[in-house]
Amino acid sequence: MLNRIETDEQEPAEEQGAHPLFAEAPRSVSFNKLRKRLLRQVRQAIGDFDMLKGQKRWLVGVSGGKDSYGLLALLLDLKWRGLLPVELVACNLDQGQPNFPKHVLPEYLSSIGVEHRIEYKDTYSVVTEKVPAGATYCSLCSRLRRGHLYRIAREEGCDALVLGHHREDILETFFMNFFHGGRLATMPAKLLNDEGDLFVLRPLAYAAEDDLEKFAAAMQFPIIPCDLCGSQDGLQRNAMKSMLADIERRMPGRKDTMLRALSHVNPSHLLDPALFDFSGLTAISQGSST
Repeated sequence: MLNRIETDEQEPAEEQGAHPLFAEAPRSVSFNKLRKRLLRQVRQAIGDFDMLKGQKRWLVGVSGGKDSYGLLALLLDLKWRGLLPVELVACNLDQGQPNFPKHVLPEYLSSIGVEHRIEYKDTYSVVTEKVPAGATYCSLCSRLRRGHLYRIAREEGCDALVLGHHREDILETFFMNFFHGGRLATMPAKLLNDEGDLFVLRPLAYAAEDDLEKFAAAMQFPIIPCDLCGSQDGLQRNAMKSMLADIERRMPGRKDTMLRALSHVNPSHLLDPALFDFSGLTAISQGSST
């Protein structure tokens, strides 16, 4: 379990107040600033991408990692404050990985009083059968998991599947597509699925992974590691993560700059004729009169 944030600073009494889930959280100024920053970023993402339009009920994917725990806690806090007018259903898909601690999430979700559903589907056996020995399971595992989560969202009467992908996930995906896929694409903050009946939402799109790690440490979430299947080493994503971390060390603030760049696209300054009508460009004749 991650270590708790320690500080002697205490937040002013008038600044206290949050969802009961935060009852045992630190009362430090640093943690209060961290929580408020994450809440502000989640609200901004929800507003920027109009995530609440037509929404009544969300299925929140909870894997047991720091990001999904943080997402759920922040959404519960916003709902408690009257700033999130949707019902929340937490969902964990137990995919049959060896040594998966089945008791952790049901006990935790029950303890905080959140509506939840635990679904068992042995996709692990399917993945290990289909993927060659030594290869990475993550891509097929993710596709199978997403399909089951869509089904569960429909069964639970939800309008959207809400996931805990953060700033680094979005940047890493962009560079994976850039370097290995030969295209400019990443995880969007709001996506309509192929069937057109469910949205995929990522309210943590603006949140930094380091902040979510500190938040998880302070909240003492019962973290379940994502290495139970033994297929996490040598991923292309890890190479992208290392590259971005090195860039950030050399030039602090570059991650935020790159994220802003993804929302300021100029099609006429790229090379995609399907995106911009280059053939339709015409110049003013030099001999034309005014």
